[in-house]
Amino acid sequence: MKEVFVRLDRCLGCKSCEMACAVEHSAAKSLFSAVSEKPRPVRRVYVEMAEGQKMPLVCRHCEDAPCVAVCRTGAMVQDPVTGIVDRIQENCVGCWMCAMVCPYGVIGRHTEVRMAVKCDRCKDLDVPACVAACPTGTLIFATQREFVEMMRKEAATRIAREAKALAKA
Repeated sequence: MKEVFVRLDRCLGCKSCEMACAVEHSAAKSLFSAVSEKPRPVRRVYVEMAEGQKMPLVCRHCEDAPCVAVCRTGAMVQDPVTGIVDRIQENCVGCWMCAMVCPYGVIGRHTEVRMAVKCDRCKDLDVPACVAACPTGTLIFATQREFVEMMRKEAATRIAREAKALAKA
């Protein structure tokens, strides 16, 4: 199963991922139209600055998701096959208990409609909007195996370049 991985060494803090997320979850699916929509579209990915590092935060779809456990209306559900945690809009009463227990702080409050909002991995798209919009490759949509292989190849390439540079010196 694919998930969103974050390459912290690449984030510039441009927030393109945030904007793409909000637009994808708008009614119009267009930036120019989305800005005037009521209720306003909201992001489900958050770029934060911590310890001098820009860091995109997105739902990790926890295996034992506290948001699902605390939801008394059944609005937060986890797909037993994919593990994706999603919200059933009709069941959400806007109590925001899920937001209070999220260990990553990535369940937002859509105060205009009094509902919790969270990443759904853009289930209607092949690649989540945040990943597609990232200009630096900070966000990667891959299986764990694909991500580890990519990181290993990058490390091998970097080491080979350094060894080559040392040999020439």
